[in-house]
Amino acid sequence: MRLAAVALPLLMIAPAFWNGYPLLQWDTGGYLARWYEGYLVPSRSTVFGLYLHYGESFGFWINLGVQSLATLWLLQLTLRVLSMMQTFRFVAISLCLIVSTALPWLASMLLTDIFAGLAVLSLFLLVVGAGRTSTLEKIALFVFTAFAAATHSATLGVLLGLCVAGWMVRPFLKDRLPVAGLAQASLTIVAGAVMLVSANYALSGKVAWTPGGTGVAFGRMMQDGIVAQYLNDHCPRERYKLCPYRNELPATADEFLWGKSVFNALGRFEGLNDEMGSIVVQSLKDYPLWQAGAALRAMGQQLLHVATGEGTNGWIPHTRGIIERYVPSQAAPMRAARQQNWGINFDYVNWLHVPVALASMLALVALLGRALAHRRLDDLTLLAATVTLALLGNAFICAVISGPHDRYGARMVWVATFVVLMAVGRRVGEDGKAR
Repeated sequence: MRLAAVALPLLMIAPAFWNGYPLLQWDTGGYLARWYEGYLVPSRSTVFGLYLHYGESFGFWINLGVQSLATLWLLQLTLRVLSMMQTFRFVAISLCLIVSTALPWLASMLLTDIFAGLAVLSLFLLVVGAGRTSTLEKIALFVFTAFAAATHSATLGVLLGLCVAGWMVRPFLKDRLPVAGLAQASLTIVAGAVMLVSANYALSGKVAWTPGGTGVAFGRMMQDGIVAQYLNDHCPRERYKLCPYRNELPATADEFLWGKSVFNALGRFEGLNDEMGSIVVQSLKDYPLWQAGAALRAMGQQLLHVATGEGTNGWIPHTRGIIERYVPSQAAPMRAARQQNWGINFDYVNWLHVPVALASMLALVALLGRALAHRRLDDLTLLAATVTLALLGNAFICAVISGPHDRYGARMVWVATFVVLMAVGRRVGEDGKAR
């Protein structure tokens, strides 16, 4: 047990040790800069920016330590609450997740993604584990879930959807979903929202939500061809800044928002935000069936986008520039890392991760279907149902707002693998007892 207590936290962030520095991503610099720049930018949580800022003096390794320990804490607490906690089982499941899923790569990265999947577990434990956790554990789960909700709007959206679903089915499940647990879980959403607005005010002087939602949704609609059609239908009588460029729009949202496109020429979010928001709202009214069909296709595609490592390569000029400008003490170790020298190739990793992720989702559905067919509604079935809803909600929110990306799938699908491993572990334990 002592060996596992030392080895597992280190193995959970082994990719960072191998890299020689915490892993970075396209978006990392945007979060980190919030403390220094003092204004709000689209889709960059100030709460997560503050979290990164407080790790600067330690080369951000303290952030990875928090992420590793939080991950292992929630894994073992889930096993304990479901009466499955045994040292060998915990170690075996943890090692399987480290080897076969994106989990250690997420824990090794300075990005919000690690908190997306962990928040689903912590929310579940707040609801179902109310009578099997201590007061201190309840407080820790509440604070962790609220913080996770504040790190990314999509994570908050998934947690909110799970809470709404919980209240809807409670009349049928009754004591299986305690009112006190559901109330605590719901309050974490409120606390996370207050945390985010408070941090935004502290850093920018504005009482505001993190901007950018409609702008990102605009990019997805443009990618689906909806924006071009809307402009063709309305430009003869309405003066939009984009009208002269309606036949020159890029093919993808990423190219439009983050590449060298007309978006830059027209002032980016500051110059186009109101216009993009108007087009998003009006196009929803004008083309409801098209929007619904595009949303369902995007959701289906997102469920299949589960590869590890999207955006984690040597081409992160913005993040490198932010670190060099605001945290110069970290510039040298950052430049020396394998990632900054193009030394990471996820092709080999994904030969294992992608099949495991897809198989885990199929096995999760089979597990849930079998339990429902036998009318068995134990805690593991509730967890399987929770994770299934979280995967669907995550796919819907991320795909509809931003379009399908591997990053959005990888950050959540490892939880399905965890549930399947728990089911296997329980079955093996039951077979052993029977023999």
